[in-house]
Amino acid sequence: MRNKLTRNWGLKLGSFLFAAIIWLVVTNINDPIRMRSAYNVKVNIQNANLITDSGQVYEVLDDSDVIGVVTISAKRSIVESLDDDNVVAIADMNELTSLNTIPIRLSTNKYNDKLESIKGSIDSVKLNIEDRTSKTLQIRTDTTGTLREGYILGESTLDQNLIEISGPESIISQVRRAAVTVNVSGFNSSIGTDSEIRLYDEEDNIISSNSINKSISKVRVNVEILETKTVPINWNVGGTPARGYQATGEITATRNNVLIAGKSKTISNVSSIDIPETALDITGATENVETLIDIKDYLPEGVILAEENFQGRIQVDIAVEENSERTVTMYTSRIQILNMPEGFEGEIEADENTYQITLIGLAAVLEELDANSIQASVDVGEYMKDNDLEELRAGRHTIELIYNLDDNIEVKENIKVRLNITEDY
Repeated sequence: MRNKLTRNWGLKLGSFLFAAIIWLVVTNINDPIRMRSAYNVKVNIQNANLITDSGQVYEVLDDSDVIGVVTISAKRSIVESLDDDNVVAIADMNELTSLNTIPIRLSTNKYNDKLESIKGSIDSVKLNIEDRTSKTLQIRTDTTGTLREGYILGESTLDQNLIEISGPESIISQVRRAAVTVNVSGFNSSIGTDSEIRLYDEEDNIISSNSINKSISKVRVNVEILETKTVPINWNVGGTPARGYQATGEITATRNNVLIAGKSKTISNVSSIDIPETALDITGATENVETLIDIKDYLPEGVILAEENFQGRIQVDIAVEENSERTVTMYTSRIQILNMPEGFEGEIEADENTYQITLIGLAAVLEELDANSIQASVDVGEYMKDNDLEELRAGRHTIELIYNLDDNIEVKENIKVRLNITEDY
């Protein structure tokens, strides 16, 4: 029996090797080695707290945390069972090099031990590591677009007006302001919207970086849109100039109307801006009075100025002149008798048919005055009242003349006439 087992051993060994070769050939024909590629594989950075816990931040450079192509080599049966999601890429901060790179370890989450090979188009993650800093900024509101004609922008308010940002010192130091932008094109009523907060550098370029952390990313903003309207300014002069002087009524101002703005309901009730007498006081003046008025002090509640380059200051000049005199001739026959009690009649007794009166007033007013339009009279009723007379008696009475003159004209000297009163039988 033993001779049979050892007989022709070389032939038997050759047969075994031949069979093994045949098996390998058949196996490779049925399940050959294949290659497949996975694209844009994200690298998982582990133990990042080793950087952040030390008060630093890191930034991935050149998108090196994404592997463009990962090539896998394995038997066809293995390759065909793998998807892109099965590819695992890990970079561990514990392996950080002095060049601030981390080697990438590639594997698959199944059949990893049956792979012939796995290789990526890059083999390390490149980092920029620097100190972490923070900054607090006030949020501004920027507007774009054009409002409808007859409207302007009012106040803008934010639900929150501060933002805190943090990140790499080199980036945070570039941030100069934070703002939200609202497009107001075509609007004629106030706007409320949620807007993204953007960061800007010194040249007003937007700074966008995944390395920046914001305390808030959006904020509610309300933009007030106001209707405009042009209204006149009414100047009211108060006080009395020095004796012998009068205001001419001429008021010169750098402007006599103003463009205002407010909510439609508010502005519809405003027809003028009235400046009170207390603001234009000419008491004791002997010459023109100049004053500076800030129109903002007299705007109704809810109303603002609508002109961008007008701050509200108006120079006002109130003309004050010294009185002049003019003497005119009056006819005695034209003196009227007023309020004569019933049962009496009267007659003016005068030595002359005419008399002279001297009028005091502004030169221009006196010059235009028609002497024939002046009416003189005696008022018997007022005379009795002034002298506490309950009954009128016949006889001669001396009564002061009164004239139908404007308030800004007065008679220099009072003139009295004799009135002969008789009973009417």
